[in-house]
Amino acid sequence: MDPKILNTYAQNTWCPGCGNFAILNSIKYVISSLVDEGHTLENFVLVSGIGCHAKIVDYINVNSFYSLHGRAVPPAEGIKIANDKLKVIVFSGDGDSYGEGIEHLIFAAKRNIDITVIVHNNRVYGLTTGQFTPTSPLGYRGRSTPQGTKELPLNPLEVMLASGATFISRGTSHGLELLKKLFKEAILHKGFSIVDVLQVCVTYYNMYEYYDKKTYELSQHDYSDYASALNKIREWDYNRDASIPLGVFYKKDIPDGALPVKKGADKSQRQDNLRGLLKEYI
Repeated sequence: MDPKILNTYAQNTWCPGCGNFAILNSIKYVISSLVDEGHTLENFVLVSGIGCHAKIVDYINVNSFYSLHGRAVPPAEGIKIANDKLKVIVFSGDGDSYGEGIEHLIFAAKRNIDITVIVHNNRVYGLTTGQFTPTSPLGYRGRSTPQGTKELPLNPLEVMLASGATFISRGTSHGLELLKKLFKEAILHKGFSIVDVLQVCVTYYNMYEYYDKKTYELSQHDYSDYASALNKIREWDYNRDASIPLGVFYKKDIPDGALPVKKGADKSQRQDNLRGLLKEYI
């Protein structure tokens, strides 16, 4: 399927050079390739939060749901539990997922529910013009911190590993081939998967040159080994000037934690209950 078929008539309002374009083009390519491999287009559902990243669902002609800021994960979990056939993909910003929504992210990872979370991690609140986020480095100067931030950033991948996520990876918006590979592998993974994309905000925090200089792709890394994954994740803490590994850090195949809930949901009985309520109150 030609990825252009997924285009919409919505006007794209991202800044020229925004890293979101790489994520948009990569996910359209991956969805198209999965459809070619036999997956049904109607079974893809996109869920977004609030922020520059969230506009991505306007630009892809696929079933989608806009949620509240920091709350993209809970409706995604509900959608997956209601219909296990669906491929549910969450798009969220770093402030969205790692700030207000961190508790939802942690518990989704803990449950190992079969959804994919793609984080547009530009390490700044771009839509609200440049405030610091949980992954902004110490000393970051923005609208809300003109003298520099006074706190160290969060290492979200370490949090995800500790929380029980079974697929943890990182890419950049300047590496499309790796991004496509990570997106596809994450979507096909049976369990909770997260792709942290170092997505550059050209307007408020342009890191293209820095990432091009510092990033490298993992090779000969045993992603099934927890200790090895932790060591690689800690190689860069989102603050210090160090090499930044990209690729799959951790992958483990264990049962979807939501399976007991799915199996216990008798849909026919639920429909009868709904009919009874409608008859009684309407």
